[in-house]
Amino acid sequence: MSTTTLFGLCAAAAAGLGLYGLIVESHPLRKVLAFNILGSGVFLLFGVIARRGVAPGLGPDPIPQALVITGMVVAFSATALATALVLRLFQATGSATLHTNPPVDTGPDSVDS
Repeated sequence: MSTTTLFGLCAAAAAGLGLYGLIVESHPLRKVLAFNILGSGVFLLFGVIARRGVAPGLGPDPIPQALVITGMVVAFSATALATALVLRLFQATGSATLHTNPPVDTGPDSVDS
């Protein structure tokens, strides 16, 4: 097994693990972490694609490398924004999770069946 194949399999595993975490986890910070793992798998896959298409004696293609560097900057910014939003949600509500069930209104205007 070549190193390119090994890195390709690791990229697929990281992307799959991140996608699984996005689907299964309900806590917002865990979703942010899963999104970062998914992004890391995609970045690694771009690196593998850049290396695999190289002719013998030539360096890797600089375009996928530039895309990966730009993607890392954007991913870092998105992670910082998502973390700040979760922190703001915690400060406003006292909980870092979003409730799936709406609160039951038991005020004087509610009608009992």
